Amino acid sequence: MILGDRVRLRRLETEDLPRALEWLNDPDVRDNLASVYPFGRAHEQQWFEEMLKREPAEQPFAIEAPGPRRRFVHVGGVSFHGVDWRNRWAEVGIFIGRKDYWGRGFGTDALRALVRWAFSELNLNRVWLRVYEDNARAIRSYEKVGFRLEGRLRQDRFHRGRYWDTLIMGVLRGEVGSGGASPRRG
Repeated sequence: MILGDRVRLRRLETEDLPRALEWLNDPDVRDNLASVYPFGRAHEQQWFEEMLKREPAEQPFAIEAPGPRRRFVHVGGVSFHGVDWRNRWAEVGIFIGRKDYWGRGFGTDALRALVRWAFSELNLNRVWLRVYEDNARAIRSYEKVGFRLEGRLRQDRFHRGRYWDTLIMGVLRGEVGSGGASPRRG
C-alpha cells in the first residue's frame, strides 16, 4: 500500500470492478478519459486479467479516501501505462470516479503519492501524462504535483463537435517539492 497525506493506494481487486465499470460508463467521468465507448462487464474483466499479466509497476491501483465513519472508500484509480526502464520514465493515468469526491484534492494527493513512490522506490527520473486542453481542473491538479507543460499535440482529439489539443505534461525527480519525502507505506 502507498500512503498519501489523505489517500491510500492499494492494488485493484476483482471486487472493485463493478464500481469502476459504473464510473467508466458515466459520460461525465468518461468525458476526460481516452475512452469514448461505454464498457461492458466482459470487457472490464478482460482488461483486468490483461493488467494482471503486466509487470507489477504497470498494474493498476485503487485510490481510497476517507468516507463515512472514517472508513476508507474506493473513489478512483491510478496506474502507469508504460514504464521505460532503460530511460527511467513512466506514463501515468488517473481518474476519480466518485463525483462527490471531485474537486476535493484527492486526485492530487493520489498522484503526488504515486509520483514520489516512482522516484523513491522505482528509481524513475521522469513521470509524464497526457491531458486534454479543456480539462482545466486536471491541469491545475497536475501543476500542484509539479508537472510542467512539455508539449502539445495540436487538434489531437475530436470531442463535442470540435478538435482539441492534447497537452503533454511531465515532472522530473529533481522537481518534486520539498514536501517530496518518500511516501509512507502501510
